[in-house]
Amino acid sequence: MNKNRPVNLDLTTIKFPVPAITSILHRISGVYLFIGIGFLVWMMSTSLESAQGFKVVQSMLSSGIAKLILWVTVSAVLYHFVAGIKHLFMDMGIGESKESGPKMAIGVVAISAVLIVLAGVWIWA
Repeated sequence: MNKNRPVNLDLTTIKFPVPAITSILHRISGVYLFIGIGFLVWMMSTSLESAQGFKVVQSMLSSGIAKLILWVTVSAVLYHFVAGIKHLFMDMGIGESKESGPKMAIGVVAISAVLIVLAGVWIWA
């Protein structure tokens, strides 16, 4: 057995850098979008079928649970979009250095947080 193997397996003591956290959140938001987009498509399809379908969606969106699901889905879209733009910049060679990577990751979190709060205000207003 290798004597130099890692022995600290307590996951609570391991600290992830900000770029790793944003990358993990990007993947989680992508997986959630796979489910959440179905909800949005169903709402749009139902509301466009007939006037009665529109009223069903409209009354459904008056409940807090539906608004929460909608807000989480829109938040996932916004975060995934902003993080995707960061990846496009990185594909062009911008922000790949060790110094600029954490700054861009913090920028992704800050811009996404502002957009998510604005989406919440829009949905619950």
